[in-house]
Amino acid sequence: MTESPRPPRLRVLASSIAFNESQKILRVIDRVNPDDVTQFMVFDDGSTDGTAEAIRSRGFRVERHELQRGVGASIRDVIRIAQREKFDVVVIMAGNDKDRPQEIPKLLEPIESGRADFVQGSRYLPGGDFGNMPFYRRLATQVVHPLLFSVVTFRRITDSTNGFRAFRVSLFDDLRIDLDDPWLDKYELEPYIFFKAITLGYKVVEVPVTKIYPPHEQGYTKMKPITGWWSILRPLVLLGLHLKK
Repeated sequence: MTESPRPPRLRVLASSIAFNESQKILRVIDRVNPDDVTQFMVFDDGSTDGTAEAIRSRGFRVERHELQRGVGASIRDVIRIAQREKFDVVVIMAGNDKDRPQEIPKLLEPIESGRADFVQGSRYLPGGDFGNMPFYRRLATQVVHPLLFSVVTFRRITDSTNGFRAFRVSLFDDLRIDLDDPWLDKYELEPYIFFKAITLGYKVVEVPVTKIYPPHEQGYTKMKPITGWWSILRPLVLLGLHLKK
């Protein structure tokens, strides 16, 4: 995909993180409006089902790990690409068609207007939508994790686990944000960056977005029930207790 002009000033790299999503990622690609971003890229985390080939067949950029390393490692590499190629903003979204690419402008507006450095999409704000989510998952994502996150950051947050978000690349010029720590390779990196943006005093806002999970038979989520949830809870424990910086 060639770069599109992005008025008035910001160069925006939007990226989906994908692992074995050769079918769902095509639905994501088909709904991206090229006028909303400067460039759209898929980061393939070691897929073995032809995900990268499917993306390239549509003429879109794909970068990849040869072996699966984790969503955190993938997002880290997207940020490093954005730094090298002088993008101003990164938008991260799911590669399994849970997010709505047409809502990217909602994430970008607070950054473009100067109101935010980090914009978190929230399915639980008025105007957001979460579809027919199982009760246990809604309890975890609307109550448990946001409550703990709000306690450790001293900031009321409604949706701390939603990966649909946008942030200024310049955040990572701050040496107090250590992306390269290997403990952040899995799901830990996302709450880590969110935590750091708030506690280091950057401008953070939430905006309502849609997050609809696909039917269970289509592959509801790749997160493992115990290890996956510990992975996104661990940063709150370690950072909240000052065991990690």
